[in-house]
Amino acid sequence: MYTLTADSGSTKTTWLLTKNSRPSPSGETEEASRFTTQGINPFHMSPSDMRRIISDELLAAIVKDGSADIAKSITRIHFYGAGCTKEKSPILKDILASFFPDAQTITVDSDMLGAAKALFADQPGIACILGTGANSCLYDGKQIVSNISPMGYILGDEGSGAVIGKTFLNALYKGQHRDFIPTFEKETGLTLPDIINKVYREPLPNRFLASLAPFIKSHIEDQEWIAQHVTQCFRDFFRCNVSHYQSLTPHPSSVGFVGSIAYHFREQLLQAAADEGYTVSKILKEPL
Repeated sequence: MYTLTADSGSTKTTWLLTKNSRPSPSGETEEASRFTTQGINPFHMSPSDMRRIISDELLAAIVKDGSADIAKSITRIHFYGAGCTKEKSPILKDILASFFPDAQTITVDSDMLGAAKALFADQPGIACILGTGANSCLYDGKQIVSNISPMGYILGDEGSGAVIGKTFLNALYKGQHRDFIPTFEKETGLTLPDIINKVYREPLPNRFLASLAPFIKSHIEDQEWIAQHVTQCFRDFFRCNVSHYQSLTPHPSSVGFVGSIAYHFREQLLQAAADEGYTVSKILKEPL
């Protein structure tokens, strides 16, 4: 018998398949397989798109891995994902049940709860996600007790990959750094018309904007303005999100981060935290 655990953001979903064996003295369980598919977000995606990803990507990967028989032996599924609201979670739960009819337990919760558990286990803290999108919550060691709405990359998502990419492009083409445009266009192969097309005419513009993060990272050492720009994006995250939780707790709370943006830009994140008067206790690339 096996358990399938998923951590899903807007860009990708990581699936971990483990045996339902008793944990070792260290608390670890035997890892069977790990798979990666596109992100599954029930808030933004249609049921048919979610079904297609599970069928064409997840099940295909399991079969390719030689684990077809294991797929029929999955008895527990725990899915933590972006967009898994109370209204949308039942839709994804029904889809998973249709593909894994022998699963006796299927839970679909927010990626925020998954991040909080990964960061703090049964201890309280302020859990934050910085990936393609951004989110945060106040966690009491068991459940989320407060959550400031991230509001998405157009109205919020401060510090996310999408917003860092969006504000970087604005600073590049409309700011004081137009002399850096030739370097950007040469290395990325993008022109301004390409950018406009990808943002306003093609699907999933948030993923495109976040995809600029590797380029931004590659020049963060030789372009001081880029480092300052990223740091300011993180300072905005602390001011617009984390600051609201401190008034809800009698003592200063530990602050932890999960996500590729937090992990790869940790130097700028720690600088922003120090500038805003916070101490970061932990930074994880991914909850699993």
